[in-house]
Amino acid sequence: MNAPTHQGQRTAHLDTAGTGRMPAAVQSVLADCTARDDRFGPHALEEELGAVLHTGIHERLGALLGVPAGRTALAVGAADAFHAYVSRLDLGPRDRIWTTPHEGVARLTTLHALRERTRCRLEVVPLRADGDLDLEWMLEHIDEDVALVSVVHVSAVCGTVNPVEAVGRLLAPHRALYAVDASHAVGQLPVDAARIGCDLLTADGWRFLRGPQGIGFAYAGPRSAEAFPEPPAPAAVAALYTALGHHAAAMSLPHPQLLPRLRSTVARAPGIDLLAAGRVQAGIVGFRHGEVPAALVRRALARRGIVVRKSVAQEHPLHPAGREAPTALVASVHYDNTAEDIDHLGPALREALHEIVREERKFAAVSAVRVLAAAGAAPVGRPPVRQDPYRRPEPFRRGHLTLHTTS
Repeated sequence: MNAPTHQGQRTAHLDTAGTGRMPAAVQSVLADCTARDDRFGPHALEEELGAVLHTGIHERLGALLGVPAGRTALAVGAADAFHAYVSRLDLGPRDRIWTTPHEGVARLTTLHALRERTRCRLEVVPLRADGDLDLEWMLEHIDEDVALVSVVHVSAVCGTVNPVEAVGRLLAPHRALYAVDASHAVGQLPVDAARIGCDLLTADGWRFLRGPQGIGFAYAGPRSAEAFPEPPAPAAVAALYTALGHHAAAMSLPHPQLLPRLRSTVARAPGIDLLAAGRVQAGIVGFRHGEVPAALVRRALARRGIVVRKSVAQEHPLHPAGREAPTALVASVHYDNTAEDIDHLGPALREALHEIVREERKFAAVSAVRVLAAAGAAPVGRPPVRQDPYRRPEPFRRGHLTLHTTS
């Protein structure tokens, strides 16, 4: 399952939530179709893949989502599909949109644009103290002014599983259209759009489904406005078709539950705090160090054959994790991971933190000596400037944009 690195190490890929590793069969289909597209052109490839493009892919998507194949659509990504359907809604100043703190910036951009165009109101459903969505708040505040409710099934920040079926039952008697982002749910959890009761469900194909980049899909129920998202490349469709078949076969096999092992391993590292994830979590662990920047930790882990992802606050600007730290790390596990991957993470994380702290202290000491040598002794009555051990010289520093939203 693990591929050697260029240094001869074996890589533990703990970033399926960011980009899943395509199975060999999917890679082969993508490479072959891309080569034929390049040699003979897209029209010839479309003719050859006709059955897959027009019926096969939709049949597999319908089976994955528990919906009729004719209600599925392809797009270049989940965010693009969401925009294609939601941006067409006919709302007005009295209408209200509900989103949640788990919403990603791409979908928020669509919602803000809709608000600017229609002058509707955008409201954020609060979280309870335990990190779960406040369903009691929703029940208390729902009325016929609520036109759209957008909920993330599994949070990309920390793996929180939101009660999408309970939300569907709560909204069923009301006017509101219900949209679910299942990008981090499909491929690791059963996703049944009919049981959820949503009007729109969107997802990416390159995360836990382990398909290629540049393809997503949607289920659009009878109440959804007609829309035509930008279609993905035929080669990507053929590769996702293969990935869906691989996923269906793989999920019929037993797989160990690795998430508790991952959480425990990360939590034992010195100075590490787990991001709060609610009562139910799936596949994803968010964490940070109180002093060491996430980018340094990610690079140090990569040198040790561990692939994790750095997240920044503006990716999910409403999530409380962004108030704790502007950057964090995200590790995720899937059925292609093993217990050995996680066992490799534990010592690698401890070694990485030790190395960073040692090097940064050395850097700070050298910098302090240089400052004193250049400036001479500190003036009488003025204490020496304290050097921040995690501050890089200006050419090497990176700032982070924080996106502020208002309802």
